[in-house]
Amino acid sequence: MKLDILCFGAHPDDIELGCSGTIAKEISLGKKVGAVDLTRGELGTRGSVEIRNAESKKASEILGLATRENLDLRDGFFINDEAHQIKVIEMIRKYKPEIVICNAIDDRHVDHGKGSKLVSDACFLSGLRKIESNLNGEKQEAWRPKVVYHYIQWKNIEPDFVVDITDFVAIKTKAILAYDSQFYTENSKEPVTPIATKNFLESIHYRSQDLGRLVGVDYAEGFTVERYLAVNSLSDLK
Repeated sequence: MKLDILCFGAHPDDIELGCSGTIAKEISLGKKVGAVDLTRGELGTRGSVEIRNAESKKASEILGLATRENLDLRDGFFINDEAHQIKVIEMIRKYKPEIVICNAIDDRHVDHGKGSKLVSDACFLSGLRKIESNLNGEKQEAWRPKVVYHYIQWKNIEPDFVVDITDFVAIKTKAILAYDSQFYTENSKEPVTPIATKNFLESIHYRSQDLGRLVGVDYAEGFTVERYLAVNSLSDLK
């Protein structure tokens, strides 16, 4: 299956929090979008692997993802080395995306920055023919995505561009709330974590509103880029 866009997240729910409005919009435009989670989020204070697997499946159905996989890397302890890069390369070469979207370049959780660099490095290495990878016993062909974008997570990183998600903020919210174990609910008996507060839940909306305000729309998601964005003419910029 060839995908137009392949999204990566260090943990289940990273993608939903960071770029699910954009994903929903691209899918509505006919793009085929898939997701790869690096870990199961097994070190998370709330929930369990089994619960988060079910939540991830539900969120994927809400967004209409074409596929979702999990690399089963060690939550908190995966590193950016050859063995881990090859696992990511296998996914890139399997789905041959034009665009890759991945974690924030720097963030509160140690896995987010690590995941960002791991995926970014793997995207480059995936285009080198002399690096061999095999999937299901078959040798894979080299493939390098055209661009790599990074969504924004806990930290307020200044975006290089934003996407208007005004018509898709409802589906973004629904996909995030599919992870019921992770976020604030009034009668929860689970321990309080930084993302399991009412303030954090509300911040999802007010951050999108603020990014939207800056470009004259109601809601937006922000991204950073690794190289210059190219346009055919000034008229392409809004």
